[in-house]
Amino acid sequence: MMFGSNTLGNGWVVPADDAAITAAAQFLHAGQIVAIPTETVYGLAADAQNADAVARIYAAKGRPDFNPLIVHVADISAARKLAVFNDMAERIADAFWPGPLTLVLPLQPDAPITRAVTAGLPTIAIRWSAHPVMQALLAKSGLSLAAPSANPSGGISPTRAEHVLAGLGGAVPMILDGGPCAAGLESTIVAIRDDGWEILRPGPVTPEDIERVVGCKPLVAQNTTIEAPGQMSSHYAPTKPVRLNVTAPEPAEWLIGFGSISGDYNLSASGNLAQAAANLFDAMHHADASAARSIAVAPIPREGIGIAINDRLNRATVR
Repeated sequence: MMFGSNTLGNGWVVPADDAAITAAAQFLHAGQIVAIPTETVYGLAADAQNADAVARIYAAKGRPDFNPLIVHVADISAARKLAVFNDMAERIADAFWPGPLTLVLPLQPDAPITRAVTAGLPTIAIRWSAHPVMQALLAKSGLSLAAPSANPSGGISPTRAEHVLAGLGGAVPMILDGGPCAAGLESTIVAIRDDGWEILRPGPVTPEDIERVVGCKPLVAQNTTIEAPGQMSSHYAPTKPVRLNVTAPEPAEWLIGFGSISGDYNLSASGNLAQAAANLFDAMHHADASAARSIAVAPIPREGIGIAINDRLNRATVR
C-alpha cells in the first residue's frame, strides 16, 4: 500500500488512522515489523508467534538475543493464554491494566508464541497497553505483538515518530505516527515471585502504587539474571557523555534543566515529575543532536516517578 507524501526517508511514516492501522495489520500478518505508539514509548511490533518476524526485531534493533521482549495483548483473556496468573498477579492486572505496567509471569506450557520472545526463559513479560492505536492494531490484527522500544538497542528510547525514523530509518517498513507519547518512560516491570513481587524496572506505576493494591512491600532484588527489558547496566544512552546532578553547565555542555534550573531544555519549569518523565527522552534526543560535546542534567528528585527518571539517567551515563 502506498502513502505518497506521508513518507520520509526509507520508512513509511503515516498518521495512525484506520487505513494505516489496517495496512499495519497486513504488514504484521506478512511477517513484517511495524513501529507503533504506546502511552510510554514507541514500540517495534511483530507477530509474537512468528519466529522470522521476531528475528527481524532483534536484527533491526541490534538487540542481543538473551534480552527478552515484552508481548502486548488485547485484553486479560489473551494474557491468560500466554502466562500463569496467581492471585497477586490478578490483583495487579485488575488495578493497572490497561496501562503502563508489564508483568513477568510463568509462561503457559502451550503458549502460542515463538520461544525467541522469551529468550529461552520460563517466564514471559506481558502488557496490556491503554494507547488507542496499540489497542486498535491488536484488535484489527487479532495477534499478540512482541514490541520492545523502537530504537537501536541501548540507545535513547523514542517518544515521537521522528525519533524512530532517526534511529532505525529504513529498517522499519512502516511507522505509525500517533503523536508524542504521554508517559514518556517505559512501563514499570513487575515480576511475580512465589513469595511476593519485585520491581525489575521502575516506571510510571510506582512501588507505592502497587503496595497499596497488594498490601505488602516489594522484595529486595537478588536475581541478576536478565528477565525483562531495561535491566542492562548501559541503556537509554546517547552518543555523547552524560553528567548528572548539574546546577551549572561547563562550556560546550547542553543542559537538560528541571524546575528553577532552566537549561537548554527544561523538563518541567514547575518541577512536575510526571511532565519531566514525559519530556525526558525528547530532551535527550535534542541534546544528542546538538553541536554540544556533552550533556548535563539538572538534579531530579528521587521520589515517585523521579525514581524511574533517575534510573534511566544513571544507565545513560554508563559507557
